[in-house]
Amino acid sequence: MKIRNLVLLLTFVLTTNVLAAKQLGNANAPKFGTFKYNLETAPTTLNALSSTDAYASRVQAYVLESLLERNVDTYEWEPSLATKWDISKDGTVFTFTLREGVQWHDGKPLTVEDVKFSFDAIMDPKNKYKTAHLKSYYENIKEAKIVDPKTIQFIAKQKYFSNFDTAAGLTIVPKHLYENPDKEMEKKLNKTLVGTGAYILDKYDRGKNLELKLNEKWWGLKEKKGVNNFKKISMKFVKEDTKAIQHLEKGNLDFIGLQPEKFVKNTTGPKWGKSVFKVKVENKAPKGYSFLAWNNNNVLFKNKEIRRAMAHLFNRELMIEKFLFNMSMPATGPLYQQSDYADHSVKPIPFDPKKALEILRKQGWKDTDGDQILDKMIDGKKVSFSFTILEPLQDFMKYLTIFKEDAKKAGIDVKLKFVEWNTFIKLLDERKFEAVRLAWGAGAVDWDPKQIWHSDSIANGGSNFISYKNPKVDKYIDEARMTLDKKARVKVLNKAFKEIADDAPYVFLFNSKFSLYGHTKRLKRVKDTYNYGIGTGYWWLSK
Repeated sequence: MKIRNLVLLLTFVLTTNVLAAKQLGNANAPKFGTFKYNLETAPTTLNALSSTDAYASRVQAYVLESLLERNVDTYEWEPSLATKWDISKDGTVFTFTLREGVQWHDGKPLTVEDVKFSFDAIMDPKNKYKTAHLKSYYENIKEAKIVDPKTIQFIAKQKYFSNFDTAAGLTIVPKHLYENPDKEMEKKLNKTLVGTGAYILDKYDRGKNLELKLNEKWWGLKEKKGVNNFKKISMKFVKEDTKAIQHLEKGNLDFIGLQPEKFVKNTTGPKWGKSVFKVKVENKAPKGYSFLAWNNNNVLFKNKEIRRAMAHLFNRELMIEKFLFNMSMPATGPLYQQSDYADHSVKPIPFDPKKALEILRKQGWKDTDGDQILDKMIDGKKVSFSFTILEPLQDFMKYLTIFKEDAKKAGIDVKLKFVEWNTFIKLLDERKFEAVRLAWGAGAVDWDPKQIWHSDSIANGGSNFISYKNPKVDKYIDEARMTLDKKARVKVLNKAFKEIADDAPYVFLFNSKFSLYGHTKRLKRVKDTYNYGIGTGYWWLSK
């Protein structure tokens, strides 16, 4: 699932910015060859307004653009579809001047109408564009107002630390395709993507791969040197890590992300260090985290003490040693613990089966019929402590199997069910699950938890799919969003972090320490990583 946190503190002074992008890549890199990248899974949909998964986001990042873009090394804003921008003295009006001569991939010109529509579609009160997952970030913008054919303003209705960043990072979509599509066009938008970006969607076979080709009319070819150097990008759908490594060794893939176990165990053959290479890096980029989530509306998991008992049955230390080779840490709460916004006094809930059983007994769970499964009378009915975990990644089953066995010893019947990705997302959207194992992407440097943890995000396809509710957390989130000073905001969100962690709505699993990847010899780069990302957009292929 995609998380669109837009970030950084506003400086309330009048600014007029006309910046040149800092040179990060090799200005002399050739525009050459096909970059073979493992997307892992076909996106649920490519529709730029309704898509929620990370796979669609990766494709869209090559095809679509926003008004400004982040520098991967400094994290500063730089020009993209806008060349100039102003912030009013009171910090409530953000004015952007569009770049001249930009065209959509279908040849139509980019206009301020497209920018206004991209905002209006997100805030459409009827949610006909299925943008509920984005609304929380844009709700403090009153309107997008066209000033003239090249100028648009975003007017804030109230202060919010990320108002400017929200506007600057707005993904722009073509109004002529997305406005009032008929049923045939709606279906087409699930499989097509038209943008202004450096790459054009050329082919899409859901069962095989997705291909992009360089946009020869992209504005950046003249203005940005050393970036987007591949003539083509072939995104393959190789789900299993072992198969992906085999494809890399054969040259069928050029780049793959690596999990610690594969990084250690599967990268020692004769080709490694000669034709293929593995890299372990650290940077300041936000880190995602994996989790086991409980449906908080389910009778088994409404009580936070029961959820904490479940966390006590998850032997993360063993899993980190056995599968992650000590390259991760037990997660402490709803954000990577290296962040300033994570309360560093919060410790991970330890593996403690005795404590788990003690909690369960206090809550009235016991085996009354000798079937080795705990039960309890709830609303006049005997309920067995039995549930199913949905898992979208086959390789993670081994982690859950350890949990299943430890839970069984405590009298809890856990069933594991592997679910194909599209079906998995559908079940989440429909809230048809008892427990799910998933991961959140990295998000942004500055944390806005509303999308996932505020009770407002439960309904209408919001990302709070577990239906978590805590009035204190809502209050902290609302207060933090209105707090412009970062130090003060950190203090407020530390409280939210601690409160959520104590409620244990998830079993917060692992925080990674490193970024791990493998690549072929023909991929060239200036450096292994930048401050806020790997920077594959600056890589090139040798001839």
